[in-house]
Amino acid sequence: MNLRPLGDRMVVKPTEQEEVTSSGIYLPETAKEKPQQGSVVSVGPGARDEDGDRIAMDVKVGDVVMYAKYSGTTIKLSGTEYLILKESDVLAIVE
Repeated sequence: MNLRPLGDRMVVKPTEQEEVTSSGIYLPETAKEKPQQGSVVSVGPGARDEDGDRIAMDVKVGDVVMYAKYSGTTIKLSGTEYLILKESDVLAIVE
């Protein structure tokens, strides 16, 4: 199943967090922090300006992005978790 986001939205696959700390302690699921980095899987066509023209997205498929901690909507498809974000929720592109 493919997702095609609309407007200035994108689909991001969050980066899996380490289950073991650097000192060797295993973290339970409840102790892990929500990820704030992920890989862009799909990008919408962009928002429209006041004249109805498309505003190009700054991110593209394959970019690794940093996003706000509690932003977006989490969905699960075929056992994989994805996040649908607006472009304004993206804080930076990791280069």
